[in-house]
Amino acid sequence: MQDEIASAALKAIRRILRASEQNTRKLAAATRLTPSQLLVLKEIDQRSETTPGAIAAALQFSQPTVTNILDRLEELGLVLRQRSERDRRQMLLRISPSGKGTLDAAPDPLQERFRQEFSALLPWEQAMMLAGLERLGQLLDASEIDAAPLIDTGAIDRNVG
Repeated sequence: MQDEIASAALKAIRRILRASEQNTRKLAAATRLTPSQLLVLKEIDQRSETTPGAIAAALQFSQPTVTNILDRLEELGLVLRQRSERDRRQMLLRISPSGKGTLDAAPDPLQERFRQEFSALLPWEQAMMLAGLERLGQLLDASEIDAAPLIDTGAIDRNVG
């Protein structure tokens, strides 16, 4: 019985990973962006003008991860960086017109669908799911891993798979 439950749990994890992978491929095909890059772009758009630190805090990404993502978004012409007039040490971020167009063209990401469906659950269901997912993270030694996967800091190779 214990092995059957463990097998069913592993199968569910594999399905979730496959859904995430399929979403990543669809997003890359439409925008040439990774999910984390899209999240950063959306966060900048929502804030009009912001700092890398504010983005890192809002998305719970590490500062180096956000810096790498911003480098890629700037390279693609989707984000504009400029020094603050008030504090020259501070870098301000804005979305470019091209970045706005990319957001408009982006398919509905898995994260947004999850947020909508999750928020529709009853509070006790949300709490149980969160507790289960946090415990799963502990079982997989993933509790201290940055929420943005390393693959999301660079370009996607569309020739794979």
